[in-house]
Amino acid sequence: MSIKNPISRREFMRWAMVTPAAITFTDQFLPKLAYALQEATKEYPIIWLQTSTCSGCSISVINTIHPSIKNVLLEQVIPGHQLILTYHGTLMAATGSLAVETARESAIKYQGKYVLVVEGAIPTKDNGIYGSIGENDHQPITMLEWIDFLGKNAMATLSVGTCAAYGGLPSAEPNPSGSKGIAEVYQARNITTPVINIPGCPCHPDWFIGTVAKVLLYGLPGPNEIDEQGRLKLFYGRSIHSRCIKRDYYEDGVFAEKFGDEGCLLELGCKGPLTNADCPVRLWNGKANCCINVGAPCIGCTEKGFPDAHSPIFERR
Repeated sequence: MSIKNPISRREFMRWAMVTPAAITFTDQFLPKLAYALQEATKEYPIIWLQTSTCSGCSISVINTIHPSIKNVLLEQVIPGHQLILTYHGTLMAATGSLAVETARESAIKYQGKYVLVVEGAIPTKDNGIYGSIGENDHQPITMLEWIDFLGKNAMATLSVGTCAAYGGLPSAEPNPSGSKGIAEVYQARNITTPVINIPGCPCHPDWFIGTVAKVLLYGLPGPNEIDEQGRLKLFYGRSIHSRCIKRDYYEDGVFAEKFGDEGCLLELGCKGPLTNADCPVRLWNGKANCCINVGAPCIGCTEKGFPDAHSPIFERR
């Protein structure tokens, strides 16, 4: 449909405020209204790159309930902002060279305008030969090459999950692939694209949706809104311990000695005092529970250095 005389956004808003609800829309007004709505909605392409990952963070995010993942990707969950998932190796129907070419074409088409979501650590040893996605002239394209290409052309990068944020499980000793988190890789390769970390093993769907909403509505967070590990203080501003349901046991000096006992789980290896996240009030699995609520200690999965820095998991530190 071609509109010869489109109305401006300001004109549309004035019409919207003063027009009675019982207005009879004319054939002339309806096309202009459709055009105004289209123009008022900003589209944000997302390229979701899965590197050294188990896909657990993708599974966690697509299980978001309010809003559903369909709402997030296909509708305007955030008024005036439309997300467009242009590439996701697990969710898209295309496979092989067709899928890989989609990622490349999307990066070129939306250069400087797309959000790059990285899930999984980046193998860097020996020029990244320990992880590849697709081929070019029958030669594997390393994940490191994809990061170079997609990272430099993105307007922002979201690292979803602890592996993408800090290296996570793939970077645990002895780390034969030289896996690293996205911010560390960017720094080594002089890529200046802003990075926001959304750690967790897996990442809570609310942390991802909330971070996306924050960026789209208000832009990149300022220095007072993120912590020293590149996380939004909105979700990672307080420790698990500070809001734990077993905090009273800790204050009273009552500690569980074996699993199933009543009491604080500190002696069983709980890393809640060392871990920043809002799991106790956010809850998981449809707001049903979190690790501590079901009798398991916090393992510190949102922290830099997980799992090595908090090992052994079930011993007090």
